[in-house]
Amino acid sequence: MKGFIDDANYSVGLLDEGTNLGNVIDNYVYEHTLVRKNAFFVGDLGKIVKKHSQWQNVVAQIKPFYTVKCNSAPAVLEILAALGTGFACSNKNEMALVQELGVTPENIIYISPCKQVSQIKYAAKVGVNIMTCDNEIELKKIARNHQNAKVLLHIATEDNIGGEEGNMKFGTTLKNCRHLLECAKELDVQIIGVKFHVSSACKESQVYVHALSDARCVFDMAGEFGFTMNMLDIGGGFTGTEFQLEEVNHVISPLLDIYFPEGSGIKIISEPGSYYVSSAFTLAVNIIAKKVVENDKFSSGVEKTGSDEPAFMYYMNDGVYGSFASKLSEDLNTIPEVHKASLLQIKYKDDEPLFTSSLWGPSCDELDQIVESCLLPELNVGDWLIFDNMGADSFHEPSAFNDFQKPAIYYMMSFSDWYEMQDSGITSDTMMKNFFFVPSCFQLSQEDSFSTEA
Repeated sequence: MKGFIDDANYSVGLLDEGTNLGNVIDNYVYEHTLVRKNAFFVGDLGKIVKKHSQWQNVVAQIKPFYTVKCNSAPAVLEILAALGTGFACSNKNEMALVQELGVTPENIIYISPCKQVSQIKYAAKVGVNIMTCDNEIELKKIARNHQNAKVLLHIATEDNIGGEEGNMKFGTTLKNCRHLLECAKELDVQIIGVKFHVSSACKESQVYVHALSDARCVFDMAGEFGFTMNMLDIGGGFTGTEFQLEEVNHVISPLLDIYFPEGSGIKIISEPGSYYVSSAFTLAVNIIAKKVVENDKFSSGVEKTGSDEPAFMYYMNDGVYGSFASKLSEDLNTIPEVHKASLLQIKYKDDEPLFTSSLWGPSCDELDQIVESCLLPELNVGDWLIFDNMGADSFHEPSAFNDFQKPAIYYMMSFSDWYEMQDSGITSDTMMKNFFFVPSCFQLSQEDSFSTEA
């Protein structure tokens, strides 16, 4: 059941009834405690299937184009391709990855706001024509290097104009769109639609009201220049909760009926990324070192546990130069669960005292802080911490800064989720060319696995 993110020959364990994700994690914590103590992921592919079903139930009128850079693990891409999603790619490698799965160019969009000329030429060569653009310089690059390009003008939304200092923001203003349309006409570049993006950090769903109104204005402007507009991309920013998806749909559905009604020939798409994969992956890391420090060294984060009590700094075998890379740009939204190695698979007891703690990666770099301050029982070297919701922006090559190996990935799926996929029309002989199944996660052998290839 072990696979790596650059290894397409992964396998997936089908879980027997009564076996759950927690059992799988406990099993591998035990195994790694005895053998190697490397960090590892457990990926529940059934959760991706459930997210797709949720999408189809709530916003069926919007076709998802999965953002590949969020998580490009082969199993993730293959299952999403089998489910019929499109793909939003940022570079040549991502386009090649999804095309190797048989995804047609029509189901791929090239979304990088800053495109290399060589990669524009590659997109032209392989027939990936739909791409985004938000300025004149990019438009000229596209005109010179991709004669069949079909461009979505990327417009800014209210939540990312003049946003937080230090963040890179993309998207042109509504005022500048007329100039870009004039340039596109002169350069003979096809403008076919509009893209906008509302970040998941935005708490005001009303931002969609203004964004859709602006998009309609651009469609009308483009019509004046003779462009045939047929696509609207509402971007990503979906958190993964059904409530947020329903909340967004409640706002945008009536507006889509007004501005881009069914039958108008306008295809509505979106770019969900973490929505699909965040909850599907859990990361287990091992404590490799600890320090005892004075409690008053912790200036913020949690309530002090007492002036005379110690506080602890724990160093883990994964950090921001690996699976926690997203921590450099955003706060970690998960609190770890403790596995005591000394007690094997037994979690800490409820009555254990808790101490102010901070969690660090292995580099000893001041940037490599994963959790600034939290309350944990006292841990020892060799104990484990389990982080859930780690499927997005976690799958990177380890930095040359250290010698730590990239985590293994153990894939699983319940039989009920597998049957749900079959019921939706995805059969074993057409789904995934590198997918293997075993009767139990805990009894894997070459003899009891079988391939779904013909």
